[in-house]
Amino acid sequence: MTSSQRTRCVVAGGGPAGMMLGLLLARAGVEVTVLEKHADFLRDFRGDTVHASTLRLLDELGLGEKFEKLPYSKMTSAQLPGPNGDPVTTADFTKLPGKYKYIAMVPQWDLLDLLAEAAADEPTFTLRMNTEVTGPVLTGDRVTGVRYRTADGETGEIEADLTVAADGRTSVLRQSSGLRGKQFPVPLDVWWFRLPRFATDAPSGLEIAARDQEMGLTLNRDDYFQAAYFARKGFDATLRAEGVEGFRERVAALFPRLADRVDTIERMDDVKCLDVRLDRLTRWHTDGLLCIGDAAHAMSPIGGVGINLAVQDAVATARLLAAPLRRGRVRPAELARVRRRRLLPVVAIQALQNFLHRTMVEPVVTGQRGGTPALPARVLSTLPALRVIPTYLIGIGPRPEHAPAFARR
Repeated sequence: MTSSQRTRCVVAGGGPAGMMLGLLLARAGVEVTVLEKHADFLRDFRGDTVHASTLRLLDELGLGEKFEKLPYSKMTSAQLPGPNGDPVTTADFTKLPGKYKYIAMVPQWDLLDLLAEAAADEPTFTLRMNTEVTGPVLTGDRVTGVRYRTADGETGEIEADLTVAADGRTSVLRQSSGLRGKQFPVPLDVWWFRLPRFATDAPSGLEIAARDQEMGLTLNRDDYFQAAYFARKGFDATLRAEGVEGFRERVAALFPRLADRVDTIERMDDVKCLDVRLDRLTRWHTDGLLCIGDAAHAMSPIGGVGINLAVQDAVATARLLAAPLRRGRVRPAELARVRRRRLLPVVAIQALQNFLHRTMVEPVVTGQRGGTPALPARVLSTLPALRVIPTYLIGIGPRPEHAPAFARR
């Protein structure tokens, strides 16, 4: 059965960018429909870092108290192995300006549920789960909506004055738009998994370990560690062929202090591979279509900044386009303003990630060096004042966005 509907703005993707944009536009009085292909937000090993600038934004939206009731842990520092093996603090989030002096580690589904509940209070907001965007609707050269398919097999179209692609790095709308961009070489892929955390474990934030041709990190999630294994791109088939016993041995060698719990990795299905990409579109829009978040600029997991940038994109989009949407037509020149507003922070963070890929990650995963470089750790140990740079870039980021006046509660 095929059906057709109409809305002012249709958003493909119910991730952080899509849900934040839906909430903000609805608070501006814009009729907005968000389409999410899954039945719920419960996917493991999505980005779970909520940075200080995003926490401040939630406060401005009147959601700070509700966020505080969610289960989360606080990451107050990031560390690298030092020249003698002892950890050296590379970022100290307790030195951040403002109220929030940490990064909140919260399950992404809890954050998305919070945004969905807040948006549901707005009469112009609609969230449709189990609804996958399959392509754009075109009128001439202009995108005038989306085609969709539900989990039950129903197909249809939604007409809209503006279509926003917030459906991630594999965005169907991005792929069909003809938009082109720049891809940066990426030397690694990442495998995410969990390890138990015991009450006797020392307090920790983010810790990085490295050895010949592999790296890893652990994030303290109170009752467990969210762990990542880094190796050269295309290594997944080798890991799967080795099986779970081989992977346990690799993890134990990389994290000796956690070797007593690697048996909790029961099968390789517990280990999720992320195909790391680093790219950005040269232009984020065509007539009637705007790409934001990973659909506009895929980010590396280095620094955990993907959610923060996606949310900031959504805020800028709502601020710049709410008024044109209320008028009923958004011109391409107005869409271009979003990219101009957000390009500097994206370029700055991607340049940092690219630099870290080349200087820290690639030499290790390709076997050129057996561990993390001693120089950065030595410099930060000798000149701790320099920690303010990675602290601010990660914790707050360049050009943080504030909630528009129409969205504050």
